[in-house]
Amino acid sequence: MSFKDQILEGIPDALPTPKPYDLNINHAPKRKAILSEVEKKLALKNALRYFDKKHHSALLPEFKAELETYGRIYMYRFRPDYEMYARPIEVYPAKSKQAAGIMLMIQNNLDYAVAQHPHELITYGGNGAVFQNWAQYRLTMKYLAEMNDEQTLVIYSGHPMGLFPSHKNAPRVVVTNGMMIPNYSKPDDWEKYNALGVTQYGQMTAGSYMYIGPQGIVHGTTITVLNGFRKIGKAPKGHLFVTSGLGGMSGAQPKAGNIAGCITVCAEVNPKITQVRLDQGWVDEKITNLDVLVARVKKAKLEKETVSLAYLGNVVDVWEKFYEEDIHIDLGSDQTSLHNPWAGGYYPVGLSFEKANQMMASEPNVFKEKVQEALRRHAEAINRHTSRGTYFFDYGNAFLLEAARAGADVLSDSKEIGKEFKYPSYVQDIMGPMCFDYGFGPFRWVCASGKPEDLAKTDEIARNVLEEIMKNSPKEIQQQMADNIKWIKGAQENKLVVGSQARILYADAEGRIKIAEAFNKAIEIGEIGEVILGRDHHDVSGTDSPYRETSNIYDGSRFTSDMAIQNVIGDSFRGATWVSIHNGGGVGWGEVINGGFGMILDGTKEASQRLKQMLFWDVNNGISRRSWARNEGAIFAIKRAMEAEPNLKITLPNIVDDGLFENM
Repeated sequence: MSFKDQILEGIPDALPTPKPYDLNINHAPKRKAILSEVEKKLALKNALRYFDKKHHSALLPEFKAELETYGRIYMYRFRPDYEMYARPIEVYPAKSKQAAGIMLMIQNNLDYAVAQHPHELITYGGNGAVFQNWAQYRLTMKYLAEMNDEQTLVIYSGHPMGLFPSHKNAPRVVVTNGMMIPNYSKPDDWEKYNALGVTQYGQMTAGSYMYIGPQGIVHGTTITVLNGFRKIGKAPKGHLFVTSGLGGMSGAQPKAGNIAGCITVCAEVNPKITQVRLDQGWVDEKITNLDVLVARVKKAKLEKETVSLAYLGNVVDVWEKFYEEDIHIDLGSDQTSLHNPWAGGYYPVGLSFEKANQMMASEPNVFKEKVQEALRRHAEAINRHTSRGTYFFDYGNAFLLEAARAGADVLSDSKEIGKEFKYPSYVQDIMGPMCFDYGFGPFRWVCASGKPEDLAKTDEIARNVLEEIMKNSPKEIQQQMADNIKWIKGAQENKLVVGSQARILYADAEGRIKIAEAFNKAIEIGEIGEVILGRDHHDVSGTDSPYRETSNIYDGSRFTSDMAIQNVIGDSFRGATWVSIHNGGGVGWGEVINGGFGMILDGTKEASQRLKQMLFWDVNNGISRRSWARNEGAIFAIKRAMEAEPNLKITLPNIVDDGLFENM
């Protein structure tokens, strides 16, 4: 069958031949056994309902074996035979160009070069899934191929509920992931209900079809590292940044360190993903011995190199060894997947990778103890280094939160709300006050033609727009503008594309709207093909997360999620092509609510109207919330926005004099 025929087939009437378990693929770890015998039966019934009754007797033992072996039912038999990658938009069988663009983005999330565990439909973070199983994928692609511009596809945690009548200005797809009743949003609830096949962890851009490979986090990490060095008054050249993780998100760190110009040491326990990052050129060298690593870092410091070193081993050993050898760490962080600490997100020191994977499934309680013991050692080593002048920041992966829960010495003596930890979140110190409060966040686009020349043209358009805006920008945002102009100028030479022809930069509402308008005009006159706009959920307005995106909100509202919910509702009726809202993402299940969007630009006047309405709201929703929290940069930014748009009227805070409370 052709590619188009397989898409249109959906779930096949005749069972495909079972597929062997491919040992060359990076697979998800086995999930712990959490279902009772009654619940296992329910999980199997839930899986079989996708298939004609005539196949149930054949599929039941197969799905039962998957559940017992892997802790989930992935339906490996139904993996498509075609190669998984983002094809040019016109290749997809679709009645709606908007639907075709969504199909392109789904396949990009599952591209082997992009996805962390492609056969388990997991894009990044260890459990960030596009779908729960291959039946959901097949059915969704069929619906997208069949739908018209007066229908909306509804997705419940990977399950395509179906096509509903709507209208051409409504979203073509609405996605929810992991939307739980609040009392049922603990880590074991994810394990249980995901195993039952009724919910999933969509991470951020995994379950919203907007992941663009590690490029997205490369840019954010580059900005973070540059500003981290600015914060300590050092140039990156010849100075050391130590961190860990080389997975779907964390793998960007060494590349970002190279762009920033420092020495980066990034530890990773998984040999497969370490080799992948080396082969991709995202790290310069792989080292497997601590003594060799020490000698190499000393040489790099002496010669003021810009180099990225992957250490195949546990990061706790690196921190402890560098302290013993008196190697000064200038910047320190961590980006292991501690939102998922008990199922492969963080590996205990002293155990081999293979032994740890066995233990997390067979002895989950012992594994948890080992993880918490490692976190205590990890934090203790960091504390020793910070006493020597290291600047450490939490990189939004719940490191400090889980370390505190493990009893590590990471809590501060501060009584100030929002300053519970010894070390700041990178949002508190860097991204919040320097970027999000001013409306700058991760705007991204994908060239739907798949042509590198279209991407080069969009880079040029974006650069020209930013340079023109910067001429009249206030001093408060000059640094942000300059960093992003430098970034886009170097985007081609840094070879950031993995998967689709995509780009990211940090822009405010003015920048996003003007860049999108320029793209739409270029499409209209035939200079480029269609462009898909989106962003990371990790943005000004998209995410409510008390220990990350909204960690620099100090009015007590950081545990509320009104902003993220309002964001996705507002995007829906202002012109987004698809929208998503998730529980979890970044810092973990039950710890965050986050939303995203996608928008197809096709060169029409309708697209121009939609982008202006939606992008303005998508940014200023968050600035207004940050302004109400009394964040100075956000008050400045929302006042500018009101001057530019007469229809915008925002409630501004009255600042209270702290002196009033001195005698209370």
